[in-house]
Amino acid sequence: MSASSVSTAFRQPRAVWAVAFACVVSFMGIGLVDPILPALSKELGASPSQVTLLFTSYLVVTAVAMLVTGWVSSILGAKRTLIAGLMLIIVFAAAAGSSDSIAGIVGFRAGWGLGNALFIATSLAVIVGSATGGFAGAIVLYETALGVGIAAGPLVGGLLGTISWRGPFFGVAVLMLIALVATVVFVDPTPKPEKTSSIIEPLAALRHRSLATTSVTGLLYNWAFFTILGYAPFLMGLSAIQLGFVFFGWGILVALFAVFGAPMLKARFGTPRTLYGALTTMAILSAVIGVWAENRWVVIGAVIASGVVVGLNNTLVTTAVMSIAPVPRPVASATYGFVRFIGGGLAPFAAGKLVEHYSVHVPFIVGAVTAVVAALVLRTVHQALVDADAEEHQPVSHERQDAEDAVSQIPVVEEEAILAETALLEDQRFGR
Repeated sequence: MSASSVSTAFRQPRAVWAVAFACVVSFMGIGLVDPILPALSKELGASPSQVTLLFTSYLVVTAVAMLVTGWVSSILGAKRTLIAGLMLIIVFAAAAGSSDSIAGIVGFRAGWGLGNALFIATSLAVIVGSATGGFAGAIVLYETALGVGIAAGPLVGGLLGTISWRGPFFGVAVLMLIALVATVVFVDPTPKPEKTSSIIEPLAALRHRSLATTSVTGLLYNWAFFTILGYAPFLMGLSAIQLGFVFFGWGILVALFAVFGAPMLKARFGTPRTLYGALTTMAILSAVIGVWAENRWVVIGAVIASGVVVGLNNTLVTTAVMSIAPVPRPVASATYGFVRFIGGGLAPFAAGKLVEHYSVHVPFIVGAVTAVVAALVLRTVHQALVDADAEEHQPVSHERQDAEDAVSQIPVVEEEAILAETALLEDQRFGR
């Protein structure tokens, strides 16, 4: 990131700040419930596998919604899609906090996932369309919001969780209500794209081998990642606030290595070698937790350290998808999001069931195996990744530079054009 991008990133109109604030709250949702999982299990008389359904319902619905968010946004327009997503999050987060059963919370968490998918699908597009100082400055602001949200989510969840397990849910509802009012008041209406997106494009794109292969890599990696995120809290024996601080440390590393570490290591070692190292490290950390599951401090250390590889993988696997997929980037983003979050959604529930039927060691050993298999699957597109890295260093043609300069002069950029230009950065950061 250039110094000029950073210097202009925070001189923005109120519309940009409204959406950026909502982004922070939205990304907080990734780790917000981690600190209250043991409390939910104890106070509602639910098994760990039942409690981990909070991840499953949220992520599986998010995954399926990724297939239709482009279509919905092309019908409603960006601002209306944002508002719809925010309203769903408010309603379902508050409903989850009011529920007295784990089944009710799981169901409302699913609705929360739908709202989050609609919001994330268009938030960056609106920021870029409304920001001053150019595309790069808008991206700096978006990345900052993402990093703050990921790191703060577990800490906020832990702080509110010390009052009650209901606290994090009501807290999100209140913060998102503020974001909704700000969005309605400050964000200008956005035009609809001239062409409505096809609802079947993301699924049809799976016929392309490179996209299918990297998407499966994401699924396998997310299986290992969400096994740790979803079940490790039950191994630590910590209070809600203590868990909040553990996952706050994890979130800081996720943000730092997603924004700064991944580009640096990619420049030095290339995408494939960096990813092989990150996936192997993920396998080692998961195996360490599996072997020493009864040792609280080993688990805590491994969980925090996993933030490094989570940040690297979140950025680089998605970058790989966008670089080698032979389809438009918005379609590739939706396809990859659908496949990878299926793995992330099913893994915590499967971990709970494996513990119930076997032992606490088994799900983490399984996670280690899936991370190794992810590296082996990625190996089959090694040359395509090398070629994509090489293309990034090719000079931009005069014709393409002229076209990009012309686009930068357009005062209001339609949502579809923004998405085509920014989808790489949009999805690579989500849980961005």
